[in-house]
Amino acid sequence: MKKRSEAGTEAVALAAVAAAGADARPAADVVPAATRPSEAEAPRQPRHLGLSGKLLAFTLAFVLLAEVLILVPAVAAFRLNWLSDRLAGARTAALVLDAAPDGMISPQLTQELLRSVGAITVALKRDDTRRLLASSDMPPEVDHHADVRDVGPWQAVSEAFETLLARDGRVIRAVGTPPRGDGFVEIVIDETPLRKAMLRFTGNLLLVSLVIAALTGALVYLGLAWMFVQPMRQLTQRMIAFRANPSLPVPEYDATARLDEIGQAQRELTAMQRQIAETLQQKNRLAALGLAVSKINHDLRNLLASVQLISDRLAAIRDPAVQRFTPKLEAALDRAIAYCEHTLAYGRAQEPAPERRMVALAPMVAEVRDTLGLGAVTEEGPGIGFVESVDRDLKVDADPDQLFRVLLNLCRNAMEALSARTPNDPARDQIRVTGRREGAIVFIEVADTGPGVPERARAHLFEAFQGSARRGGTGLGLAIAAELMQAHGGDIQLVPGTIGATFQLRVPDRPVDLDAHRALRSHG
Repeated sequence: MKKRSEAGTEAVALAAVAAAGADARPAADVVPAATRPSEAEAPRQPRHLGLSGKLLAFTLAFVLLAEVLILVPAVAAFRLNWLSDRLAGARTAALVLDAAPDGMISPQLTQELLRSVGAITVALKRDDTRRLLASSDMPPEVDHHADVRDVGPWQAVSEAFETLLARDGRVIRAVGTPPRGDGFVEIVIDETPLRKAMLRFTGNLLLVSLVIAALTGALVYLGLAWMFVQPMRQLTQRMIAFRANPSLPVPEYDATARLDEIGQAQRELTAMQRQIAETLQQKNRLAALGLAVSKINHDLRNLLASVQLISDRLAAIRDPAVQRFTPKLEAALDRAIAYCEHTLAYGRAQEPAPERRMVALAPMVAEVRDTLGLGAVTEEGPGIGFVESVDRDLKVDADPDQLFRVLLNLCRNAMEALSARTPNDPARDQIRVTGRREGAIVFIEVADTGPGVPERARAHLFEAFQGSARRGGTGLGLAIAAELMQAHGGDIQLVPGTIGATFQLRVPDRPVDLDAHRALRSHG
């Protein structure tokens, strides 16, 4: 007995030392805002064009592209209209010259008509006959021909650029429709006035286009900046501020303020920030819990050592009652030592692998009842009733200590829920434990006649620090029970539609290893 006591005390001491080292891990993960690297200490990002700058550049590029698409056809149309106006004047002059008898128009009047048209020569072709109606003293050599009767868009643009890039003094021959009948009217003119007029028109149109483009671009830029850039900048600033200090309060957003993608991004960011803030709070709570547990372990090892010494002395007493309760006390102490060895197992998201074997369920349920003192009459009167309904000789393939922990947690939760009805009535306030086997699965139900689980606690019932339904509860009991059941390949669930709260455990048997079974039979 003394050797067991010394070994238990040593194990508790080792568990406390391990707890002190392991508890520092969760706390280390939570970096205070003051220790985070500041924005000034962060590596400088290369300067680049922001969203507003990119928007301005794209707006200017697209507006200028639109102006080019408008300016080029307009200049080509101006050239054709200028030539058409000269040809219209030539048609009028041709009517005058054609109507007059030969030699009846003086040279001075002919020169006046040519100056009014702006042409060097005017000719008319009709009925396969070409007549030179008027001409200057020395007609120059023609450098280019232009027919305005049928000009395609690409030809008009190319000839307009050719005119703008031409040298001064180039002479062109322009052909248009005659005043009446078939044929054509043609004029020979100096292209320099046309080129200068086109340059003036291009400059004026470009100036007006730039003013319109600037106003349009500014309005488009301001509109897009107000609708998109400014909200995106606010979202970016919120992200940066939240990254620097996640403890800042999350702003509220009206769900109906914006129904577009920007509004959806604002609402999703708000929900994400709240979820991250809650996760950080749980992490801080886990860190604080780990520190508290390490302190408790430090003092608990001395208490357990003293209790073990007392249990050793009690074992030497020959009183029948003492001999009957001493094994239970020793078993409770052994479990307490084992719990201390794995105190921080949940904080590390670990539980020892279950050491499964076939265990009788009825004695384990009776031990849970005796441990909690259920079904006994106390000095205050009858307590909480306890009803056992376990199939005879039912055995479950499980780790006895871990299954005992699960049943103890469930029955303790039920007892605490029923204790609120003081004084208790065993006929009304009861805890029922049932067990049955269906094939290779054992079903265990722990039910009570209490108020049941509140609706708000059901969504996160088996999550750490989330499923507590009473004030002062840690919310760890059901989370640990769910983890232990999952390690056994089973599960735990709340049965709906029952009086009070009913939890069902499902513990499947381990799969049979046929090869090992055959080897065992052959060896036997």
